[in-house]
Amino acid sequence: MKIILLGTAAGGGLPQWNCNCANCREVRRGSSRLVQRTQSSVAISADGVRWFLLNASPDLRDQMEKFPPLHPQKNARRSTPIEGVLLTNADLDHALGLFLLREGEKLHVHATPSVRRTLTRDISIGPVLETFCGVRWIVPPRRPSPLLCRDGVPSGLRYQAIELKGKPPRFAKGGHGSKSGHCVGYRIIDEKTGGCLMFFPDVAAIDGRLAGLLGGCDALLFDGTFWSEDEMQKAGVGGVPAAKMGHVPISGPGGSLKQLAELSSIRHRIYFHLNNTNPILRQGSPQHAAVRAAGLQVGHDGMKIVI
Repeated sequence: MKIILLGTAAGGGLPQWNCNCANCREVRRGSSRLVQRTQSSVAISADGVRWFLLNASPDLRDQMEKFPPLHPQKNARRSTPIEGVLLTNADLDHALGLFLLREGEKLHVHATPSVRRTLTRDISIGPVLETFCGVRWIVPPRRPSPLLCRDGVPSGLRYQAIELKGKPPRFAKGGHGSKSGHCVGYRIIDEKTGGCLMFFPDVAAIDGRLAGLLGGCDALLFDGTFWSEDEMQKAGVGGVPAAKMGHVPISGPGGSLKQLAELSSIRHRIYFHLNNTNPILRQGSPQHAAVRAAGLQVGHDGMKIVI
């Protein structure tokens, strides 16, 4: 399985357009310790020809232009190697990129019923796409199942959705019924190599069920949004703690670093979906060093993995 991190930042990217936190200031000054980052999206493929997107970032157009395998075929007027989009939730930084794909063929979007309802009722993604390319909504399976290409041919990958604790995005209106299905992660397996990817950009807490699942993979892309529970307050750019925003912090007794450090059997343990205030973005910082010392990596745009 080929995996490319098209973007690794949380909503707003780095630098965020209206933010003047320490990280954003340093990036704008051209510091060698930080690099610009686009909002998170990942591309995966079993054969390097047919690709699936894990979330669709608002920065998707620029991300695709920087990755030639996602370009149209040279001998075709218009074409795309993108076979479908797998959404983890209805957050704007994960779904707005769908609008950028409207000029092509019918989009195949894998999303839970709750995510589909939120996107359709509250920001009209479904109705808008229907007036352009059309959209086929696919409910992701809860057990490993073949991930099919647009023409129904097996992609060489199997996938399943892992339900996580999560709430609708802040723009969601009432009347969404069940509170379940608003956030999922994905487990994706290469049928030929057996390589397994776990994809979790939004994790509110690591409970026993999730901890038991994480150990059985070769690559883990995990929620690295915030270093600490009170990061936004310390940076002076917000007052909501990490947990209330649906993200387990990296540090602290209940943080993810302590638990992920114990999963040494996983070849690639990578933090991504990084908020612009996160100190692990700064190479040479004590927080970045702590992540590296624990055997984990800080993901960056353009990072490639093969499993």
